[in-house]
Amino acid sequence: MQQQFEFHIEEESGRIDKYLTEQNSDWSRSQIQDWIKLGLVTVNDKPIKPNYQVSNGDYIVVTEKEQQKIDLTPENLNLNIVYEDDDVAVVYKPKGMVVHPAPGHPTKTLVHGLLYQLKNLSGINGEIRPGIVHRIDMDTSGLLMVAKNDIAHRALVEQLVDKSVTRVYTALVHGVIPHNNGTIEAPIGRNPKERQEMAIVDDGKEATTHFNVLKRYENYTLVECILETGRTHQIRVHMKYIGYPLVGDPKYGPKKTMDTGGQMLHAGVIGFNHPTKNEYMEFESPLPDAFESVLKKLRPMT
Repeated sequence: MQQQFEFHIEEESGRIDKYLTEQNSDWSRSQIQDWIKLGLVTVNDKPIKPNYQVSNGDYIVVTEKEQQKIDLTPENLNLNIVYEDDDVAVVYKPKGMVVHPAPGHPTKTLVHGLLYQLKNLSGINGEIRPGIVHRIDMDTSGLLMVAKNDIAHRALVEQLVDKSVTRVYTALVHGVIPHNNGTIEAPIGRNPKERQEMAIVDDGKEATTHFNVLKRYENYTLVECILETGRTHQIRVHMKYIGYPLVGDPKYGPKKTMDTGGQMLHAGVIGFNHPTKNEYMEFESPLPDAFESVLKKLRPMT
């Protein structure tokens, strides 16, 4: 059942999301913002905008959105397990699939498929993220490392921290990049103006992306991005920062763009030292057919 909460403003002031999170520590400001957009927060019996400022006499009603129950029943999603042994696996995540269960995505995630196809998964990241060492966005396709036990998990995380994991992505971006390669070093953190986005901020975490131009088209460039760090939305934020945002990116790209069904980003190469064999292993995944079909529609630069 949904619960309703009532608040009467007497002397308080400020943004409504800040006020409500001060009244209930279980709520986050981004959660309140989502509820406002869904019409679940009213002031004086009327819907409001996310930047509403509370004032003396306001009567606020919050209808708490029911949380979806996460079901961890294994599901046969026919995942492409590129490699597997007793310690690690490398799996291909298709575009449109979420890595682990979360509100709005309680089933049919990569984790549900891994639980069905692999016998063991590490437990370090908790019940809803077994085996997950790192993630890629829902609309990004490509390869992920998976840990099958806790020893392997710790070893792979240590390599991520040491920046010794090879992660190479292919991206199609707006604009024609004139130089053949470059390095972007700019700290990434939460966008203070839009908490669901990341941005270049002075107090953000260190972030480094290297890129090489693979092919130039009229108005577009195909690039190879090599991650030195792995911040949330790193490639998307960095390419926007230098003026060449990803094609089809609904969050960081231009609104008028090609109809690609999502961002043009593919995690094509993953390489790491095996946790117990102590040998370097590297795996490659070709561009998906949908990505290739978009490229065929473009006119190459002559």
